[in-house]
Amino acid sequence: MTRKLIFIALFLVFFIFAGCQTSHEIDIKPIKTSHEVEIKPIKVEPIHITIDINIRVEKALDNFFDDLEAAENKIEK
Repeated sequence: MTRKLIFIALFLVFFIFAGCQTSHEIDIKPIKTSHEVEIKPIKVEPIHITIDINIRVEKALDNFFDDLEAAENKIEK
């Protein structure tokens, strides 16, 4: 009985390991690709910037605040 059990166990072990051996071959054909990029010349144009500077208003505000600061300094003294 033990001989039959050993024989069956060995058969199962060899059967399992024989099933684990596999081999695969994959044939891959290379794919050729080509790209064409069209290069156009760059058109350079000037940039127009408009800056509004109100110097008169700024000077008037400076004079106004200078007068306030002078009056404040007189009050503190």
